[in-house]
Amino acid sequence: MTDPWHRPLRHIRGAELTGDTNQTTGMTRLEAVSGRTVGSSKIWMGETHVAPNTNSGDHHHGETETAIYVQSGHPVFVFADGDKEVRLETQPGDYVFVPPYVPHREENPTGEPAVVIISRSSQEGVVVNLPSLWAPVDIPPPG
Repeated sequence: MTDPWHRPLRHIRGAELTGDTNQTTGMTRLEAVSGRTVGSSKIWMGETHVAPNTNSGDHHHGETETAIYVQSGHPVFVFADGDKEVRLETQPGDYVFVPPYVPHREENPTGEPAVVIISRSSQEGVVVNLPSLWAPVDIPPPG
C-alpha cells in the first residue's frame, strides 16, 4: 500500500487518449490526465484537434482556468470584448490563457489541421456550449 507521498507516476501514451469527454462542434477533444484517467484532483490535461477550414462552436469552461499551448497549425481564438469581436491569431509555440466563464471559440482558417495542448484547473474537461459569444453566462457569486 502506498501513502499519498509515495504514489506512482502515471504514464499516458499518446495512443491511449480518450475522446470520451464533452465535445464542441468543429473540434475533437482528447483526454489524457483527469480524475477519471489517473485520479488527479486539481488538473485536467489533453489535446484538441481542429480540422482545416473549420471552427468550434461558442463555449466556455465554467469556473476553470484554461491554458493552451499551440502544438501545430495556426488556430485563431475568438472572444467578445464588450461589443467587439477580438481575434488572437497564433502559431506553433504560442500560449493562450482563457479565464473562467469567458465565452470563446477556436477557428482554423487554414488548410492544415491545428492541434493544441490544453490544461485546466479542474479535474474534468468542463465545456458549456453557447449559442453565441454574447450569450449571457451565469457566473456564481464569489465565496
